[in-house]
Amino acid sequence: MTSLRDKIARAARRFGADSGGNALMLFGFALLPVLGLAGAAVDYGRASKSRTDMQAALDTTVLMVAQQAASQTAAQLTASATKDFNAMFTQPEVSGVKVTATYSTTGGSQVAMTASGTLQSDFAWLFGIKTMTIGTTSTATWGNNRLRVALVLDNTGSMADSGKITALKAATHSLLGQLQGAAGTSADVYTSIIPFGKDVNAGSTNYAQSWVRWDLWDAANGTCSKSRYTPQATCVAAGGKWTPASHSTWNGCLTDRDQNDDTTADVPVTGSTATLFPAEQYAYCPVSLMGLSNDWTALSNKVDAMTPNGNTNQTIGLQWGLQSLVAGNPLAVPALDPNYNYTQVIVLLTDGLNTQNRWSTDQSTIDTRTLAACTNAKQAGIVIYTIQVDTGGDPTSTMLPACATDSSKFFLLTSSSQILSVFTQIGTALSQLRISS
Repeated sequence: MTSLRDKIARAARRFGADSGGNALMLFGFALLPVLGLAGAAVDYGRASKSRTDMQAALDTTVLMVAQQAASQTAAQLTASATKDFNAMFTQPEVSGVKVTATYSTTGGSQVAMTASGTLQSDFAWLFGIKTMTIGTTSTATWGNNRLRVALVLDNTGSMADSGKITALKAATHSLLGQLQGAAGTSADVYTSIIPFGKDVNAGSTNYAQSWVRWDLWDAANGTCSKSRYTPQATCVAAGGKWTPASHSTWNGCLTDRDQNDDTTADVPVTGSTATLFPAEQYAYCPVSLMGLSNDWTALSNKVDAMTPNGNTNQTIGLQWGLQSLVAGNPLAVPALDPNYNYTQVIVLLTDGLNTQNRWSTDQSTIDTRTLAACTNAKQAGIVIYTIQVDTGGDPTSTMLPACATDSSKFFLLTSSSQILSVFTQIGTALSQLRISS
Protein backbone atom coordinates (compact mmCIF):
# COMPACT_ATOMS: atom_id res chain seq x y z
CA MET A 1 0.00 0.00 0.00
CA THR A 2 1.37 3.45 -0.94
CA SER A 3 1.66 5.80 2.05
CA LEU A 4 0.38 9.37 2.05
CA ARG A 5 3.96 10.52 2.38
CA ASP A 6 4.99 8.67 -0.82
CA LYS A 7 2.06 10.11 -2.77
CA ILE A 8 3.01 13.66 -1.78
CA ALA A 9 6.66 13.09 -2.73
CA ARG A 10 5.77 11.80 -6.21
CA ALA A 11 3.44 14.72 -6.80
CA ALA A 12 6.14 17.16 -5.79
CA ARG A 13 8.68 15.58 -8.15
CA ARG A 14 6.26 15.71 -11.09
CA PHE A 15 5.46 19.30 -10.32
CA GLY A 16 9.13 20.27 -10.15
CA ALA A 17 9.91 18.55 -13.47
CA ASP A 18 7.30 20.53 -15.41
CA SER A 19 9.17 23.33 -17.33
CA GLY A 20 6.05 25.23 -18.29
CA GLY A 21 3.96 27.63 -16.26
CA ASN A 22 6.69 29.34 -14.23
CA ALA A 23 4.27 31.57 -12.35
CA LEU A 24 2.18 28.59 -11.35
CA MET A 25 5.35 26.76 -10.33
CA LEU A 26 6.39 29.67 -8.11
CA PHE A 27 2.95 29.68 -6.55
CA GLY A 28 3.27 25.95 -5.93
CA PHE A 29 6.62 26.35 -4.23
CA ALA A 30 5.17 29.09 -2.05
CA LEU A 31 2.24 26.86 -1.15
CA LEU A 32 4.38 23.91 -0.08
CA PRO A 33 5.43 25.41 3.29
CA VAL A 34 1.82 26.23 4.08
CA LEU A 35 0.75 22.69 3.28
CA GLY A 36 3.72 21.38 5.25
CA LEU A 37 2.76 23.35 8.33
CA ALA A 38 -0.85 22.18 8.11
CA GLY A 39 0.30 18.61 7.58
CA ALA A 40 2.69 18.82 10.51
CA ALA A 41 -0.28 19.74 12.70
CA VAL A 42 -2.01 16.58 11.49
CA ASP A 43 1.09 14.55 12.36
CA TYR A 44 1.22 16.15 15.79
CA GLY A 45 -2.44 15.20 16.38
CA ARG A 46 -1.69 11.60 15.42
CA ALA A 47 1.27 11.54 17.80
CA SER A 48 -0.76 13.10 20.60
CA LYS A 49 -3.54 10.51 20.28
CA SER A 50 -1.04 7.67 20.17
CA ARG A 51 0.65 8.97 23.30
CA THR A 52 -2.71 9.25 25.11
CA ASP A 53 -3.52 5.65 24.21
CA MET A 54 -0.03 4.60 25.26
CA GLN A 55 -0.44 6.33 28.64
CA ALA A 56 -3.78 4.61 29.31
CA ALA A 57 -2.32 1.19 28.46
CA LEU A 58 0.76 1.83 30.61
CA ASP A 59 -1.30 2.99 33.62
CA THR A 60 -3.32 -0.22 33.50
CA THR A 61 -0.23 -2.37 32.96
CA VAL A 62 1.66 -0.95 35.94
CA LEU A 63 -1.25 -1.83 38.26
CA MET A 64 -1.35 -5.35 36.87
CA VAL A 65 2.36 -6.12 37.14
CA ALA A 66 2.72 -4.49 40.57
CA GLN A 67 0.75 -7.33 42.13
CA GLN A 68 3.53 -9.84 41.32
CA ALA A 69 6.55 -7.54 41.20
CA ALA A 70 8.00 -8.52 44.57
CA SER A 71 8.22 -12.19 43.58
CA GLN A 72 9.73 -11.71 40.09
CA THR A 73 13.26 -11.20 38.79
CA ALA A 74 14.02 -8.05 36.82
CA ALA A 75 13.84 -9.99 33.55
CA GLN A 76 10.55 -11.64 34.49
CA LEU A 77 9.05 -8.29 35.47
CA THR A 78 9.99 -6.67 32.16
CA ALA A 79 8.69 -9.67 30.22
CA SER A 80 5.37 -9.59 32.08
CA ALA A 81 5.06 -5.84 31.59
CA THR A 82 5.81 -6.07 27.86
CA LYS A 83 3.30 -8.87 27.34
CA ASP A 84 0.49 -7.09 29.23
CA PHE A 85 1.21 -3.72 27.60
CA ASN A 86 1.26 -5.13 24.05
CA ALA A 87 -2.08 -6.82 24.68
CA MET A 88 -3.64 -3.41 25.37
CA PHE A 89 -1.69 -1.03 23.12
CA THR A 90 -2.58 -2.11 19.58
CA GLN A 91 -1.55 0.69 17.22
CA PRO A 92 0.23 -0.79 14.16
CA GLU A 93 1.47 2.61 12.96
CA VAL A 94 3.61 2.93 16.10
CA SER A 95 6.70 0.79 15.54
CA GLY A 96 9.67 -0.23 17.65
CA VAL A 97 7.67 -0.23 20.86
CA LYS A 98 9.87 -0.77 23.91
CA VAL A 99 8.72 -1.29 27.49
CA THR A 100 10.84 -1.19 30.64
CA ALA A 101 9.78 -1.98 34.21
CA THR A 102 11.74 -1.71 37.44
CA TYR A 103 10.79 -2.66 40.99
CA SER A 104 12.29 -1.03 44.06
CA THR A 105 11.61 -0.78 47.79
CA THR A 106 13.30 2.57 48.39
CA GLY A 107 10.81 4.77 50.22
CA GLY A 108 8.15 2.08 49.90
CA SER A 109 7.50 -0.55 47.25
CA GLN A 110 7.05 0.76 43.72
CA VAL A 111 7.05 -0.27 40.08
CA ALA A 112 8.18 2.34 37.55
CA MET A 113 7.47 1.74 33.87
CA THR A 114 8.30 3.47 30.61
CA ALA A 115 7.01 2.87 27.09
CA SER A 116 8.23 4.38 23.83
CA GLY A 117 7.81 3.93 20.10
CA THR A 118 8.27 5.58 16.71
CA LEU A 119 5.57 7.11 14.47
CA GLN A 120 6.43 7.81 10.81
CA SER A 121 5.40 11.31 9.71
CA ASP A 122 3.05 11.89 6.78
CA PHE A 123 3.79 15.61 6.33
CA ALA A 124 6.52 16.77 8.73
CA TRP A 125 9.16 15.07 6.58
CA LEU A 126 8.90 18.14 4.34
CA PHE A 127 10.84 19.90 7.14
CA GLY A 128 13.27 17.03 7.57
CA ILE A 129 11.32 15.29 10.35
CA LYS A 130 10.96 11.74 9.09
CA THR A 131 9.82 10.10 12.35
CA MET A 132 8.44 11.19 15.71
CA THR A 133 9.30 9.44 18.95
CA ILE A 134 6.51 9.13 21.53
CA GLY A 135 6.92 7.94 25.09
CA THR A 136 5.39 8.01 28.54
CA THR A 137 5.95 6.83 32.11
CA SER A 138 3.80 5.49 34.93
CA THR A 139 4.50 4.51 38.54
CA ALA A 140 2.56 2.49 41.10
CA THR A 141 3.58 2.84 44.74
CA TRP A 142 2.13 0.90 47.59
CA GLY A 143 4.53 1.31 50.43
CA ASN A 144 1.97 2.89 52.78
CA ASN A 145 -1.30 1.08 52.02
CA ARG A 146 -2.39 -2.14 53.72
CA LEU A 147 -5.61 -4.17 53.67
CA ARG A 148 -7.66 -5.95 56.32
CA VAL A 149 -10.63 -7.86 54.82
CA ALA A 150 -13.37 -9.78 56.67
CA LEU A 151 -15.31 -12.23 54.50
CA VAL A 152 -18.72 -12.73 56.12
CA LEU A 153 -20.22 -15.69 54.27
CA ASP A 154 -23.70 -17.16 54.46
CA ASN A 155 -23.54 -20.87 55.34
CA THR A 156 -27.27 -21.38 55.87
CA GLY A 157 -29.27 -24.35 54.59
CA SER A 158 -30.58 -22.57 51.50
CA MET A 159 -27.01 -22.13 50.25
CA ALA A 160 -27.20 -25.82 49.26
CA ASP A 161 -29.70 -24.89 46.53
CA SER A 162 -28.83 -23.97 42.94
CA GLY A 163 -25.13 -24.69 43.43
CA LYS A 164 -24.64 -21.62 45.60
CA ILE A 165 -22.26 -23.06 48.20
CA THR A 166 -20.11 -24.61 45.47
CA ALA A 167 -19.99 -21.33 43.55
CA LEU A 168 -19.24 -19.42 46.76
CA LYS A 169 -16.29 -21.67 47.57
CA ALA A 170 -14.83 -21.28 44.07
CA ALA A 171 -15.31 -17.50 44.11
CA THR A 172 -13.79 -17.17 47.58
CA HIS A 173 -10.73 -19.18 46.54
CA SER A 174 -10.32 -16.82 43.59
CA LEU A 175 -10.71 -13.74 45.80
CA LEU A 176 -8.16 -15.07 48.28
CA GLY A 177 -5.77 -15.53 45.36
CA GLN A 178 -6.24 -11.91 44.33
CA LEU A 179 -5.69 -10.66 47.87
CA GLN A 180 -2.58 -12.79 48.27
CA GLY A 181 -1.28 -11.45 44.96
CA ALA A 182 -1.81 -7.88 46.16
CA ALA A 183 0.52 -8.42 49.12
CA GLY A 184 4.07 -7.32 48.52
CA THR A 185 5.02 -8.47 52.03
CA SER A 186 3.27 -10.85 54.41
CA ALA A 187 1.94 -7.99 56.57
CA ASP A 188 0.31 -6.12 53.67
CA VAL A 189 -2.95 -8.10 53.57
CA TYR A 190 -4.81 -9.98 56.30
CA THR A 191 -8.13 -11.76 55.84
CA SER A 192 -10.69 -13.26 58.21
CA ILE A 193 -13.43 -15.73 57.31
CA ILE A 194 -16.72 -15.61 59.21
CA PRO A 195 -19.16 -18.38 58.16
CA PHE A 196 -22.57 -17.73 59.71
CA GLY A 197 -26.01 -19.27 60.02
CA LYS A 198 -28.26 -18.40 62.94
CA ASP A 199 -25.09 -18.59 65.07
CA VAL A 200 -21.36 -18.49 64.52
CA ASN A 201 -18.86 -21.10 65.67
CA ALA A 202 -15.96 -19.79 67.75
CA GLY A 203 -14.39 -23.24 68.17
CA SER A 204 -15.27 -25.81 70.81
CA THR A 205 -11.73 -25.78 72.22
CA ASN A 206 -12.44 -22.32 73.64
CA TYR A 207 -14.85 -23.64 76.30
CA ALA A 208 -12.57 -22.48 79.14
CA GLN A 209 -12.24 -18.89 77.86
CA SER A 210 -13.54 -16.12 80.11
CA TRP A 211 -15.38 -14.42 77.23
CA VAL A 212 -17.85 -17.32 76.88
CA ARG A 213 -21.13 -16.93 78.76
CA TRP A 214 -22.68 -20.17 80.07
CA ASP A 215 -26.01 -19.38 81.77
CA LEU A 216 -28.15 -20.01 78.67
CA TRP A 217 -26.20 -23.13 77.71
CA ASP A 218 -26.27 -24.57 81.24
CA ALA A 219 -30.04 -24.15 81.38
CA ALA A 220 -30.55 -26.11 78.13
CA ASN A 221 -27.87 -28.78 78.31
CA GLY A 222 -27.67 -31.23 81.18
CA THR A 223 -29.52 -33.98 82.99
CA CYS A 224 -32.44 -34.02 85.40
CA SER A 225 -32.76 -36.29 88.42
CA LYS A 226 -36.18 -37.02 86.96
CA SER A 227 -34.75 -38.20 83.65
CA ARG A 228 -37.64 -37.40 81.33
CA TYR A 229 -37.69 -33.69 82.27
CA THR A 230 -35.59 -31.22 80.31
CA PRO A 231 -34.51 -28.38 80.05
CA GLN A 232 -33.67 -26.94 83.46
CA ALA A 233 -36.89 -24.98 83.93
CA THR A 234 -39.05 -28.04 83.23
CA CYS A 235 -36.88 -30.21 85.47
CA VAL A 236 -37.07 -27.84 88.44
CA ALA A 237 -40.80 -27.31 87.96
CA ALA A 238 -41.25 -31.07 88.23
CA GLY A 239 -39.31 -31.12 91.49
CA GLY A 240 -36.11 -32.50 89.96
CA LYS A 241 -32.47 -31.51 90.36
CA TRP A 242 -30.73 -30.17 87.26
CA THR A 243 -27.05 -30.92 86.54
CA PRO A 244 -25.50 -28.96 83.65
CA ALA A 245 -23.37 -30.92 81.18
CA SER A 246 -19.62 -30.49 81.06
CA HIS A 247 -18.65 -27.42 79.09
CA SER A 248 -16.15 -29.58 77.21
CA THR A 249 -19.14 -31.09 75.34
CA TRP A 250 -20.00 -27.71 73.82
CA ASN A 251 -19.96 -27.67 70.00
CA GLY A 252 -18.52 -24.15 69.77
CA CYS A 253 -21.67 -22.31 68.72
CA LEU A 254 -22.36 -18.78 69.97
CA THR A 255 -25.62 -16.89 69.76
CA ASP A 256 -26.16 -13.10 69.84
CA ARG A 257 -24.85 -11.05 72.74
CA ASP A 258 -27.32 -9.00 74.76
CA GLN A 259 -28.57 -5.90 72.99
CA ASN A 260 -26.95 -3.52 72.12
CA ASP A 261 -23.68 -5.42 72.38
CA ASP A 262 -25.05 -7.71 69.66
CA THR A 263 -24.21 -5.00 67.10
CA THR A 264 -20.84 -3.73 68.37
CA ALA A 265 -17.24 -4.88 68.60
CA ASP A 266 -16.96 -3.95 72.26
CA VAL A 267 -14.40 -6.09 74.03
CA PRO A 268 -15.96 -8.68 76.39
CA VAL A 269 -15.39 -7.87 80.06
CA THR A 270 -15.32 -10.58 82.71
CA GLY A 271 -18.21 -10.03 85.11
CA SER A 272 -20.18 -7.95 82.60
CA THR A 273 -22.71 -10.48 81.31
CA ALA A 274 -24.02 -8.32 78.47
CA THR A 275 -20.55 -8.12 76.88
CA LEU A 276 -19.91 -11.88 76.96
CA PHE A 277 -20.73 -14.26 74.11
CA PRO A 278 -23.49 -16.75 75.01
CA ALA A 279 -22.75 -20.39 74.26
CA GLU A 280 -25.49 -22.36 72.52
CA GLN A 281 -25.61 -25.99 71.42
CA TYR A 282 -27.16 -25.08 68.06
CA ALA A 283 -27.69 -28.27 66.05
CA TYR A 284 -26.82 -26.55 62.75
CA CYS A 285 -23.58 -24.91 63.87
CA PRO A 286 -21.49 -23.72 60.90
CA VAL A 287 -17.78 -24.41 60.52
CA SER A 288 -15.67 -22.44 62.99
CA LEU A 289 -14.70 -18.90 62.05
CA MET A 290 -11.13 -17.77 61.46
CA GLY A 291 -9.67 -14.46 62.62
CA LEU A 292 -7.33 -12.27 60.60
CA SER A 293 -4.62 -14.33 58.98
CA ASN A 294 -2.11 -14.24 56.14
CA ASP A 295 -1.81 -18.03 56.12
CA TRP A 296 -3.38 -18.44 52.71
CA THR A 297 -3.37 -22.23 52.86
CA ALA A 298 -5.26 -22.25 56.16
CA LEU A 299 -7.74 -19.69 54.83
CA SER A 300 -8.31 -21.82 51.75
CA ASN A 301 -8.84 -24.93 53.87
CA LYS A 302 -11.42 -23.06 55.94
CA VAL A 303 -13.37 -22.27 52.78
CA ASP A 304 -13.30 -25.93 51.74
CA ALA A 305 -14.76 -26.92 55.12
CA MET A 306 -17.89 -24.76 54.79
CA THR A 307 -21.21 -26.65 54.86
CA PRO A 308 -24.71 -25.18 54.42
CA ASN A 309 -27.11 -25.59 57.37
CA GLY A 310 -29.56 -23.67 59.54
CA ASN A 311 -31.34 -20.32 59.44
CA THR A 312 -30.15 -16.82 58.53
CA ASN A 313 -28.92 -14.22 61.03
CA GLN A 314 -26.88 -11.66 59.12
CA THR A 315 -26.41 -9.58 62.27
CA ILE A 316 -24.19 -12.08 64.03
CA GLY A 317 -22.06 -12.53 60.92
CA LEU A 318 -21.51 -8.78 60.59
CA GLN A 319 -20.86 -8.37 64.31
CA TRP A 320 -18.13 -11.00 64.21
CA GLY A 321 -16.74 -9.56 60.98
CA LEU A 322 -16.41 -6.25 62.82
CA GLN A 323 -15.00 -8.04 65.87
CA SER A 324 -12.33 -9.71 63.72
CA LEU A 325 -11.12 -6.37 62.35
CA VAL A 326 -10.98 -4.05 65.33
CA ALA A 327 -11.51 -5.65 68.72
CA GLY A 328 -8.44 -7.71 69.54
CA ASN A 329 -10.44 -9.96 71.87
CA PRO A 330 -11.55 -12.71 71.63
CA LEU A 331 -9.93 -12.83 68.17
CA ALA A 332 -6.30 -11.85 67.77
CA VAL A 333 -5.95 -8.70 65.64
CA PRO A 334 -2.42 -7.91 64.42
CA ALA A 335 -1.28 -4.52 65.63
CA LEU A 336 -1.53 -1.62 63.20
CA ASP A 337 1.81 -0.15 62.18
CA PRO A 338 1.65 3.67 62.49
CA ASN A 339 3.88 3.99 59.40
CA TYR A 340 1.11 2.62 57.16
CA ASN A 341 -2.39 3.53 56.08
CA TYR A 342 -4.99 0.79 56.52
CA THR A 343 -8.18 0.09 54.61
CA GLN A 344 -10.54 -2.23 56.48
CA VAL A 345 -13.30 -3.99 54.57
CA ILE A 346 -16.26 -6.28 55.25
CA VAL A 347 -17.64 -8.33 52.36
CA LEU A 348 -21.05 -9.76 53.32
CA LEU A 349 -22.59 -12.36 51.03
CA THR A 350 -26.02 -13.84 51.78
CA ASP A 351 -28.56 -15.71 49.71
CA GLY A 352 -31.69 -14.66 51.50
CA LEU A 353 -33.47 -12.57 54.07
CA ASN A 354 -33.02 -12.64 57.83
CA THR A 355 -35.08 -15.45 59.37
CA GLN A 356 -33.96 -16.00 62.99
CA ASN A 357 -31.84 -14.56 65.75
CA ARG A 358 -31.71 -15.14 69.52
CA TRP A 359 -34.98 -13.30 70.13
CA SER A 360 -37.09 -13.31 66.97
CA THR A 361 -38.10 -14.90 63.67
CA ASP A 362 -39.46 -11.61 62.31
CA GLN A 363 -37.39 -10.38 59.37
CA SER A 364 -38.01 -6.69 59.97
CA THR A 365 -37.00 -6.95 63.63
CA ILE A 366 -33.78 -8.79 62.75
CA ASP A 367 -33.02 -6.35 59.90
CA THR A 368 -33.07 -3.54 62.47
CA ARG A 369 -30.30 -5.29 64.40
CA THR A 370 -28.29 -5.94 61.22
CA LEU A 371 -28.54 -2.33 60.09
CA ALA A 372 -27.34 -1.18 63.52
CA ALA A 373 -24.27 -3.43 63.13
CA CYS A 374 -23.68 -1.95 59.66
CA THR A 375 -23.88 1.58 61.04
CA ASN A 376 -21.41 0.81 63.81
CA ALA A 377 -18.98 -0.73 61.31
CA LYS A 378 -19.17 2.26 58.96
CA GLN A 379 -18.69 4.65 61.86
CA ALA A 380 -15.49 2.73 62.64
CA GLY A 381 -14.27 3.59 59.14
CA ILE A 382 -14.89 0.16 57.64
CA VAL A 383 -15.88 -0.18 53.97
CA ILE A 384 -18.81 -2.57 53.49
CA TYR A 385 -19.74 -4.56 50.39
CA THR A 386 -23.07 -6.43 50.48
CA ILE A 387 -24.17 -9.14 48.05
CA GLN A 388 -27.62 -10.74 47.83
CA VAL A 389 -27.76 -13.96 45.81
CA ASP A 390 -31.43 -14.38 44.93
CA THR A 391 -31.97 -17.53 42.90
CA GLY A 392 -35.41 -18.25 44.34
CA GLY A 393 -37.37 -15.10 43.61
CA ASP A 394 -37.16 -13.62 47.12
CA PRO A 395 -37.90 -9.91 47.55
CA THR A 396 -34.86 -7.69 47.22
CA SER A 397 -33.60 -6.75 50.66
CA THR A 398 -34.08 -3.09 51.51
CA MET A 399 -31.58 -3.40 54.36
CA LEU A 400 -28.56 -4.71 52.41
CA PRO A 401 -28.28 -1.72 50.03
CA ALA A 402 -28.51 0.58 53.05
CA CYS A 403 -25.84 -1.47 54.80
CA ALA A 404 -23.33 -1.06 51.95
CA THR A 405 -20.97 1.91 52.07
CA ASP A 406 -22.54 3.27 48.87
CA SER A 407 -24.77 2.08 46.03
CA SER A 408 -21.81 0.83 43.98
CA LYS A 409 -21.00 -1.67 46.72
CA PHE A 410 -24.34 -3.49 46.76
CA PHE A 411 -24.82 -6.34 44.29
CA LEU A 412 -28.05 -8.20 43.52
CA LEU A 413 -27.33 -11.53 41.82
CA THR A 414 -29.85 -13.90 40.27
CA SER A 415 -27.59 -16.88 39.56
CA SER A 416 -24.80 -18.69 41.38
CA SER A 417 -22.43 -18.19 38.47
CA GLN A 418 -22.43 -14.44 39.08
CA ILE A 419 -20.72 -14.82 42.47
CA LEU A 420 -17.33 -15.37 40.84
CA SER A 421 -17.52 -12.27 38.64
CA VAL A 422 -18.59 -10.05 41.55
CA PHE A 423 -15.88 -11.39 43.86
CA THR A 424 -13.37 -10.82 41.05
CA GLN A 425 -14.62 -7.26 40.66
CA ILE A 426 -14.27 -6.64 44.39
CA GLY A 427 -10.85 -8.29 44.48
CA THR A 428 -9.63 -6.11 41.60
CA ALA A 429 -10.88 -2.95 43.30
CA LEU A 430 -9.21 -3.87 46.60
CA SER A 431 -5.95 -4.84 44.88
CA GLN A 432 -5.81 -1.55 42.98
CA LEU A 433 -6.69 0.34 46.14
CA ARG A 434 -3.76 -1.22 47.95
CA ILE A 435 -1.21 -0.50 45.24
CA SER A 436 -2.38 3.04 44.54
CA SER A 437 -0.24 5.77 45.97
